[in-house]
Amino acid sequence: MKPSRPAAQARLHRLNLVTTVPPLAAVGALLVVIDAKTWWHAVVLSLGVVAALVASTAWATGRLNRVALPCLIVAAAVWPLGVLVTDSHTAFYGITIVGPIIIPTLPRHRGAASLGLTAFVAAVGAAKLLVSPANVPDVLTGYVLIPAGVAVVTIAFMFAGQRFYDLVTELEQSREREAELAVIRERMRFASDLHDIQGHTLHVVKLKVTLAEKLVHSDLERVQEELREVRALVGDTITQTKELAHAQRRLNLSAELENAKNLFEAAGIRVRVDREAEVDGHAGELLGQVLRETTTNILRHAEAGQVRITLSESGIAIVNDGAQEAPLPELSGLSTLRQRLADNGGELTVEQKAGRFLTAAAFPHVRPGTAL
Repeated sequence: MKPSRPAAQARLHRLNLVTTVPPLAAVGALLVVIDAKTWWHAVVLSLGVVAALVASTAWATGRLNRVALPCLIVAAAVWPLGVLVTDSHTAFYGITIVGPIIIPTLPRHRGAASLGLTAFVAAVGAAKLLVSPANVPDVLTGYVLIPAGVAVVTIAFMFAGQRFYDLVTELEQSREREAELAVIRERMRFASDLHDIQGHTLHVVKLKVTLAEKLVHSDLERVQEELREVRALVGDTITQTKELAHAQRRLNLSAELENAKNLFEAAGIRVRVDREAEVDGHAGELLGQVLRETTTNILRHAEAGQVRITLSESGIAIVNDGAQEAPLPELSGLSTLRQRLADNGGELTVEQKAGRFLTAAAFPHVRPGTAL
């Protein structure tokens, strides 16, 4: 089952938790210190600040639904108390944080909710005229225009942020679909290889058996020859099928490199290929197997954004980002290849560090033209 939130979006929320909540707390504390005249004024203003911090933290961690209504009620209550009782210019702080956080997450009527929040903030501020009818300009500026303006700006900012998260989600989902399609293409390519091996063989066997049936009464020696060829052909096909199933079939490194690039690009992964030297032909077959297995592992197990492939005369190194922060996984395919390379004088290195995964294979003692 896939996680409820894509990994990229979750990382952005964690980033917001670190970069947004501490400044909000600092500003809220400063406003309380500046605006509170008595200890109970400070308590009232602090309730609004706490509601804003709880809502911000819950939003950043994906748990806003659990605290949205209580935080909204507390913040909405602090603003009228600040206007009518404590004579606080900054009591709107909580409601102008909590409301804009909640509104973009609503399933519908978000525009109406935005207008309603702005109207509420302005109307409560205008209620100050009930207790200070002589200070109309000050009331309109300090209790109506400024709080309503802050609400509008905060709402616009949160809508832009929500749209950004929606785009991230869409891109992440598209990337997952492309990766799945890339794996499907790889399976289809395997099926195509299997068809090439067995389809051709079966067709030839059919023709030879048909010929043998026609000659069984007229040329027994030719029939025996055809049957020997059929047996040899079937045996060779069994061997090739086993090699294909165990990734031992002879591979062309250049073709594997082109295929890997196509698969990564189809999955939305940037690819960089560095050729330090032409790969020795005798090493190319095993290096092609390493590249194929690594390509499959990256598509299936990593959240890679970029891959770098470096080719030397007798080695290959594939580095990808997006590796999970977890113990090095057991990759059976690479374990099999490590033994195969060791049997041929090669070395396979697998490392995971700081979100990067390195797969490197090399034949340090191979000279050009030397058979493995």
